[in-house]
Amino acid sequence: MSGFAGKYYNSLDPKGRLIVPAPFRDILSSMNSSKLIITNDVFDRCLCAYPVDDWQSLIDKVSQKPQTIDAVKYFMRRVIGSAVECDIDKQGRVLVSSALRVDAGLNSEVVLLGLGNRIEIWDKNEFDGVADPSKIDKQSFKEVFANLGL
Repeated sequence: MSGFAGKYYNSLDPKGRLIVPAPFRDILSSMNSSKLIITNDVFDRCLCAYPVDDWQSLIDKVSQKPQTIDAVKYFMRRVIGSAVECDIDKQGRVLVSSALRVDAGLNSEVVLLGLGNRIEIWDKNEFDGVADPSKIDKQSFKEVFANLGL
């Protein structure tokens, strides 16, 4: 597999540590990495975890944009400014900082989603609310998907 994929249910321990699913650790290992950069998502109330190389590519791309544009400033403050480099320990866990746990509303039960180049980390209740197919405009989404060739 070339990128992160799949949905995993897990829980934070009392210290805020989270087990990274084995398939995700395997992908990181194939990249010779035992670190993740964890940060806020730009819009949603969840966290995003990036391999170091993908994170650096994002930093490089953003740093080339005009820093005076409000949307770029927002992105820098929301995403870049909240990023924390996290080592994966020998038990396969990362420590999610308390600030990030608060920002994403993470309680004990979480959902990890592999989305190709990144992993999303959601509070289970929050994820259940945004991933419910009954809460979307299916026809509108079908049209968008068709226009995108999906």
